[in-house]
Amino acid sequence: MRLSTRGRFAITAMIDLALREKGYPVPLSDLALRHGISLSYLEQVFAKLRHCSLVESTRGPGGGYALGFRGDSITVADIIGAIDEAGDVPGTRKVRVGVIDTQALWDSLNTAVFDHMKTITLKSLADAQRASGFKVKERRKITKGVMAVPVRQTPLPRVPNSVFALGQAMGM
Repeated sequence: MRLSTRGRFAITAMIDLALREKGYPVPLSDLALRHGISLSYLEQVFAKLRHCSLVESTRGPGGGYALGFRGDSITVADIIGAIDEAGDVPGTRKVRVGVIDTQALWDSLNTAVFDHMKTITLKSLADAQRASGFKVKERRKITKGVMAVPVRQTPLPRVPNSVFALGQAMGM
């Protein structure tokens, strides 16, 4: 497990989705603008999150991403585990002779951090944001290609609709 910038961005984006859980799907372009993250970078992150079923995607106008599960069942450890590329592969460590081996220390710290991340839910992080005064700006539903029907106005009776009709109405 590694705590990387990619993991931080993934957690930030997932908190954003949790805050908007009851609304419409959130487009990645909106997330990118709100948090100053590259759109292509977010696409890579969300591909991994979608592969682990942490998010669901909706295509088309008004589409975007939503949480794959309820926020209280997703932990920070789940998000980091989905994003972590390298992973901990047992048996790949080379032991060098004459060098102080501190790997056991780092393994125990890694385990302690990961166990702590299992206790932090996405819902608790979203609730903390709401408690600090964060307000979600609701997104309007996109209705591309659908135009309002124009109101048809009927001409008033005895109103001239041309210069000639005006002349006749005035008796000229």
